[in-house]
Amino acid sequence: MERERTDVTGVTGKVTAIVLAAGQGKRMQSKIQKQYLLLDGKPLLYYSLKAFEQSSVDEIVLVVSKDMMQYCEREIVAQFGFQKIAKIVEGGKERYHSVYEGLKAASDAEIVLIHDGARPLVTQKIIEDSILAAVEYKACAVGMPVKDTIKIVNEDQYAVRTPERRRVWQIQTPQAFSYMLLRKAYDLLMRDEKCQEGITDDAMVVETMLNVPVKLIEGSYSNMKVTTPEDMEIARVLRQ
Repeated sequence: MERERTDVTGVTGKVTAIVLAAGQGKRMQSKIQKQYLLLDGKPLLYYSLKAFEQSSVDEIVLVVSKDMMQYCEREIVAQFGFQKIAKIVEGGKERYHSVYEGLKAASDAEIVLIHDGARPLVTQKIIEDSILAAVEYKACAVGMPVKDTIKIVNEDQYAVRTPERRRVWQIQTPQAFSYMLLRKAYDLLMRDEKCQEGITDDAMVVETMLNVPVKLIEGSYSNMKVTTPEDMEIARVLRQ
C-alpha cells in the first residue's frame, strides 16, 4: 500500500527518481564505464544513489546498460543495501532513449526527478528543493550562474556574440517535473526524429516539444558531472 506523504512538499502521490547510468563515458579514457570507477573505495554511482536513498523520494529507477544489469543488482543494490531502488531497467542508445525507458518504468509517479549517475555530489537540499520546485512550477532544472564570460562562436571559431553573463547558467541535474508533463513531452519526442537532433537534457525536451518554460533553481558549483580523469580528482577533493 502506498504510504501517505506528510512532509511539506505538497505531493500526495509518488515521487520517483530516475538515475541514469547507461552512458559509455568515452572522455574518461577508461575501459570501465565512469559511473563504476571507484571514488574513495565505492563506485561513483553509489554516491548519487545514496543521496536519493536518504531523501524524501519514494523510489528509484536505475537505468543501466544491458551488460551491467546483473552487476548493479549484485554489487550496487545488494552490496550496499539500497531499499528504494524499485527497478533496474535497460537504457538506450542515446540519453533521451534511456530517460524514456525510465519514464515507462515510473508510470505511477506524480513527480519525477531525472539525475545523471555521474554527478556524485548532489545534496539533500538540492533534491528537496527540486521536488518543491516541481510541485510549484511543474518543470524545473538545477543550475548555477556561470563564472566566466561566455562567447558565442561561428563555424570558424570567431566570436560573434557575448551574452550577458548574469543571464547565462550552467545546467545540472536533477531536473524535476510533473510526471504527466514530462511523459507527454517525451512521447512526442519519440515520434519525431527531427526533434531528437541536438537534445541534451530533459528541460530542452519540455521546452521544444511543449513550449513550456522551465524554472531554474540554484544547485551548487560542487554538483559537478564527472566526465574526465581530472574530474575524478576534483570530486575526491570536494568530498573531503
